[in-house]
Amino acid sequence: MTEHDDPSRDRLKHHFAQRVIHQARHVLEIWQRLQRSEWSSACMTELAEASLNLQRHAERFEQAEHVRLALAIGNCLKGIEANRSRLSSDLITELSLLIQRLSRTGLRQGDHFEQTFLPPLRKPIYLALQDQERAERLIQQLEFFGLSAQLCDSANAFRSAMSERHPAAIVLEVDFAGSGTGLTLAREAQQGLGQKLPIIFFCEKETDASARLAAVRAGGQEFFTGTLDASILLEKLEALTRTVHYEPYKVLVVDDSLAQASHTEMLLNASSIVTRAITEPVRALAELAEFQPDLIILDMYMPDCQGPELAKVIRQHERYVSVPIIYLSAEDDLDKQLGAMSEAGDDFLTKPIKPRHLVATVRNRAARARSLKARMVRDSLTGLFNHTHTLQLLEDAASRARRDGKPLSFAMLDIDHFKRVNDTFGHPVGDRVIKSLALFLKQRLRKTDHIGRYGGEEFAVILPDTDLAAAHQVLEDIRRRFAEIRYPAQPIDLSCTFSCGIAELREDTDINNLSKLADEALYRAKHSGRNRIALHQD
Repeated sequence: MTEHDDPSRDRLKHHFAQRVIHQARHVLEIWQRLQRSEWSSACMTELAEASLNLQRHAERFEQAEHVRLALAIGNCLKGIEANRSRLSSDLITELSLLIQRLSRTGLRQGDHFEQTFLPPLRKPIYLALQDQERAERLIQQLEFFGLSAQLCDSANAFRSAMSERHPAAIVLEVDFAGSGTGLTLAREAQQGLGQKLPIIFFCEKETDASARLAAVRAGGQEFFTGTLDASILLEKLEALTRTVHYEPYKVLVVDDSLAQASHTEMLLNASSIVTRAITEPVRALAELAEFQPDLIILDMYMPDCQGPELAKVIRQHERYVSVPIIYLSAEDDLDKQLGAMSEAGDDFLTKPIKPRHLVATVRNRAARARSLKARMVRDSLTGLFNHTHTLQLLEDAASRARRDGKPLSFAMLDIDHFKRVNDTFGHPVGDRVIKSLALFLKQRLRKTDHIGRYGGEEFAVILPDTDLAAAHQVLEDIRRRFAEIRYPAQPIDLSCTFSCGIAELREDTDINNLSKLADEALYRAKHSGRNRIALHQD
């Protein structure tokens, strides 16, 4: 047996690979937390220590990419320290790009251990249910979607688990371990916590308003009765425990006073908001096109161009109609403030302004703008990208692939016999299957893989930096595991499968042809018996 074939060595390598991945996740968790608050020396120390630990683990396992990223993050933090611990837009942007690259280092489940699937950011979910068989089934279903669940079979087991580690969420039966004991356990679990834990209550029998009120007072955010359907539970858990990679907000400041513009930039930078300040209003449109900010801050009175005038010019361009505009001025006349806001503005802040007031206003406005933009490009049922935006993403991905000389694969998926599902079990069950596959794909694919709902029961997946063979391996694993999911239904439980066609981008292929080739491969998969994957081969 060669060293390469030694299974014990492979297991050891896999063990250390997991430690590297978990440490990378720790760095990402700290970064996410820092995006919600003002930075401090303690925050940067915590991030620096996590990055150093990542570097040590990666060096031990010989993970070159993780070593490079950890070193780069450390150097960036040293740059912040050298800048008297002050953040600048350049340093925030550099650090954000490194964190994004780190979030892409883990590949998907089904890849080789050298490219281990990143475990979820979230902590485990505690299940405390009377029916242990039901709980074990739910745990199995949740594992299909990459969620870790832990069974608590008694009140003491639940208290013990809580004393060891707080979960991401709790699924708790109202009468677990005795009448109303679940409510008591929930109240105990929430005591002394600054941030309350998400709790989903369950009761087998239909309950009255007083029982639901008691659940709310015990910290319950959802309440299920009757059967505890795994797919519906999964949606709620996703909504309650979702963690996302935060990209810093970007703000364009237009103020003829360099001192005031620099001061605003410094205040926003301190809260990790990337800022670009200009003192010449005539440059605003060029900066908007290049910088693509989430929000614009305008001075009201400038010698060459008044703030309201510039706001009107900006609003004449369709792509900037929804970008929030905030006036920041010493003007304290309410009528003039209201008049300025009526001229294409969204808010008015009066100088001098408290830093917390400015940062909170910017964050809230920018977050709402991002949310509205996301709704415009996403499918309402699944939250996936809609057909039009998926094609735009494919065009962008193809351009990057050609520029960087990297592979790109495009896959079309279609749920098998979906009309039969709707006809037999009803459209609500059909919608549940569609949402289930959407969530399954989101859980199993990388953040850099784009998933779209192409229409009806058809999905599209864009896989950058992925050749045909790798795409097949990843989607084949997803296909097999999706077929194992069971949906409670009458007269029997339902299971579904999907067929898939994959094509790889070639030099002489545009996105229309690429989409057509993937669709043709899907057609072959369908007509070869379904529940399989077909590849377009040159």
